Amino acid sequence: MGRIELFSILLGVLGLSNIFGIQADSPDKYFDWNVTYGIRSPLGVRERVILINGKFPGPTLDCDTNDNLYLTIHNNLAEPFLITWNGVWQRKNSWEDGVLGTNCPIPPRSSWTYRMQAKDQIGSYMYFPSTAMHRADGGYGAFNIHRRPVIALPYPVPAKEFTLLVGDWFHTGPQFTNGVANMLKYKLDNGYGMPTPDGLLINGVPTGTIFTGKARKTYLLRVSNVGITASINIRIQGHTMKLVEVEGSHVLQEIYESLDVHPGQSMSVLVTLSGAIKDYYIVTSTRFMKKTRTATAILRYKNSKVSASGPLPVGPTYQVHWSMKQARTFRWNLTANAARPNPQGAYRYGGIEITKTIILGNSAGKINGIGLNKMYYGVNNVSYVNPSTPLKLADHYNIPGVFNLKTSRDKPTPGPMVLGTTVYDLALHDYVEIIFQNNEDTTQSWHLDGHNFFVVAFGADEWNPNMRRKYNLVDAVWRSTIQVYPNSWTAVLASLDNKGMWNLRSAIWHRQYLGQQAYFRVWNNEYSVRTENLIPSNVLKCGKVAK
Repeated sequence: MGRIELFSILLGVLGLSNIFGIQADSPDKYFDWNVTYGIRSPLGVRERVILINGKFPGPTLDCDTNDNLYLTIHNNLAEPFLITWNGVWQRKNSWEDGVLGTNCPIPPRSSWTYRMQAKDQIGSYMYFPSTAMHRADGGYGAFNIHRRPVIALPYPVPAKEFTLLVGDWFHTGPQFTNGVANMLKYKLDNGYGMPTPDGLLINGVPTGTIFTGKARKTYLLRVSNVGITASINIRIQGHTMKLVEVEGSHVLQEIYESLDVHPGQSMSVLVTLSGAIKDYYIVTSTRFMKKTRTATAILRYKNSKVSASGPLPVGPTYQVHWSMKQARTFRWNLTANAARPNPQGAYRYGGIEITKTIILGNSAGKINGIGLNKMYYGVNNVSYVNPSTPLKLADHYNIPGVFNLKTSRDKPTPGPMVLGTTVYDLALHDYVEIIFQNNEDTTQSWHLDGHNFFVVAFGADEWNPNMRRKYNLVDAVWRSTIQVYPNSWTAVLASLDNKGMWNLRSAIWHRQYLGQQAYFRVWNNEYSVRTENLIPSNVLKCGKVAK
């Protein structure tokens, strides 16, 4: 074979790789996950949980930025199942996002392979089931994207990394033997209120997890709130934490005695083992609840012969203003590199013209004539209903009647709650101001797939345009999940530079399940792999596009 022929073949392979969303110059990593039911006792009571490869929580997914990932899910549950990758952008590839608006669920006793790239990201993230209330049964884990060697860290390389998956947990009760998820689903579908958590877990247990390090060494702790309702405070007995990263953004390295982590959020902190050689408590506790739940782990110095002892460090309980003040201290590190070798501050988000403002009010109420006692949640009084055909497939095949772009509401609308399938029609490269307005007495948590956004302001009461004078237009933290405090608002700015169909949802899972979500259709008329990957060859089909 001649050199010209060989060169032509190589070019063809590279071209096909790019067409199908595979980057030929990036490493490939393969994962094989068997999803099953199993019996565990997270709070001392035997319950059915969801295992991945026999593990609860599931295995940690480690990769480097730009790695190509091929992850096969073998669904051995009795129900359709999907996993979503919280905070992972899926650049040009909402086909792999793992939510019901983009993917048909994997049928029971069948398998499907996600094919995705950890493109242009580093940081601490998580994965969890997106179908029904499965997330309440487990099936979650850490998703850690590491830097390439050419990218400098804005802090010394830590001696080791530890992952802490913190979250709430619920008992099923003797009348329910088929898992927490089905128990909660039954209660929610039949008009019962969401119960309060029965406890907290750290890496699947309320006590007993041990992290061991050497005196005078510094360690990176990756913390994710994988729970479904509770905001959680974390602190370490006798130690402080230096916050260095929030959902892929390097931040100014402030020192904290304790940190609030809200549902769906992730962050990384540095902890230096500067104390006496013994054991210390790591403590998590619920926030904004009448009855505080607590879980502990152990930070153990190597060669320690002294067990941890009380009192436990005291954390905040209901101090909302304290939490808001802390959130305002999370600021972008303008001189640090991100996943690419250029400073984060090179992107001057404060000088970009806003093309659209969307005010999103979380709603709660009953719907006339439907489930007399059932509570629904929504966005601007529209409670989202998942159609049988994923929005992404309906859009791709131009199938009418699945969603209507003209029914979305850009601001809170008076009147009764209604059912609908809300899809916002947005242009690729729109620069959108989103106001999350919360007129309820509980803290909300919101997540946007496919993008990060700049958290420019928190405020009390009702947002109005004059509030823009208070925006941080220089170094606001850039993240994908944000809290909204009771009777308050949060303002974010988002550059919609990722074409696709993207889920905007409540990270408080029973609210998402009962309708507090919507989708952003980020679109242009250029049909090119430069802006969006082709439909995967292994795409699952269902609803109106079923085979």
